[in-house]
Amino acid sequence: MSYLPRFGLSPLLAMAVVLCATGCPLHQDQVAASTDQAVAQDPATDPSAANEAPVPADSGAQAPEAYNAQQSAPPPDAGGNYAQPSDQPTYDPGNGEQPEYSADQPPPPLPDYEQPQAPGDGYMWTPGYWAYGQDGYYWVPGVWVQAPYEGALWTPGYWGYHNNRYGFYRGYWGPHIGYYGGINYGFGYVGFGYQGGYWGGGHFNYNRSVNNINTSMMHNVYNRSVSNNHGGGAHVSFNGGRGGLQVRARPAEMAARRETHAAPMGAQIQHERSASTNRAQYANVNHGRPTNSAVREPLAADRNVRAPAAMQMRNQATPQLQQRQAAQQQQQRQAGQQQRQAAQQQQQRQAGQQQQQQRQAVHQQQQQRQAAPQQRQAAQQQQQRQAGQQQQQQRQAVHQQQQQRQAAPQQRQAAQQQQQRQAAPQQHQAAPQQHKAEEHHK
Repeated sequence: MSYLPRFGLSPLLAMAVVLCATGCPLHQDQVAASTDQAVAQDPATDPSAANEAPVPADSGAQAPEAYNAQQSAPPPDAGGNYAQPSDQPTYDPGNGEQPEYSADQPPPPLPDYEQPQAPGDGYMWTPGYWAYGQDGYYWVPGVWVQAPYEGALWTPGYWGYHNNRYGFYRGYWGPHIGYYGGINYGFGYVGFGYQGGYWGGGHFNYNRSVNNINTSMMHNVYNRSVSNNHGGGAHVSFNGGRGGLQVRARPAEMAARRETHAAPMGAQIQHERSASTNRAQYANVNHGRPTNSAVREPLAADRNVRAPAAMQMRNQATPQLQQRQAAQQQQQRQAGQQQRQAAQQQQQRQAGQQQQQQRQAVHQQQQQRQAAPQQRQAAQQQQQRQAGQQQQQQRQAVHQQQQQRQAAPQQRQAAQQQQQRQAAPQQHQAAPQQHKAEEHHK
């Protein structure tokens, strides 16, 4: 059988809604940012949205109505016959593409399994799927595959019912995630797009909420919880027909289908062939529950896979951008170091000034302590001088008082004598007159 996919152009189909096989309501493909707890977040901020191809604004695409009825998926045992109703819609799940191969029975539901730990940077998770051979359906284990080029994304293959047959449309590598039948493969492949990580800065960034990541070894990691990531119960593994998902391709998925693709690499083809040789992988042996659901050994990339021209230019520009970013970061680091050095020098100057001020204050205190006895002695001497002056003044005042007391009698005597001397002439003059008066009286 041929393992190369056949790709071609197909008309742009309208956007559809994702419905599960049991008639569940519309999938609200919202994601939530999570650190330790998940919180609601705008889906537009999800960096993995870059995994979807851009759609021209003038495409005029209209979202079609979903099928009204959803039927249950076939039971896990895929060995029985499932007759298809005669009134099945004529919807083509291949969107004009021819399937790689086909079967007359639907594939079993997808099993639940654990994802092995990512081996390192640059590896993409390729989910397990049911393949078909001469002995029926067999499970191809999920495996980590080294990306063939920077920016490469894996669109999983899927089964679709058309013209009373189940056809397998093989997966491919490309710059964006295409249509994979609305199948919820888990681990970030929730039915459309891929929310397990994104390319950026020259490396792949892994969402550890849906991937098994050793964060001590891998550092390009973020944490954003994803709703509808492989919910419980039977997981429908095909599109269209009885029990299949009635999910049509979105405009972004059709745009991705028209981009340049790369077929599965040689290691992936050999991986599928190896599963076909293991009888334990067949559904008629394991009843839809394979023991080897995923393998730990990663697959190496083919070295001859060329990236699309636009992605080659972008990848070539990435080192230059990284160099500019590194130069800017170096300049920022240098500027930061200079600022820190200047701040340290300023702090040192301030600390030196404070120390100088403290030394001056201590010196002044010491001088004051040394000068205090001299000041006290000088004050005492001043007080003594003032007290001596006061005593001298007091002694002088007493002496003056004593002199005044001693001089007082002499002054009185002198005054009396002066009065007497002044009165003597008057008395001499008055004596004749008195004598005349007496004679006259006689």
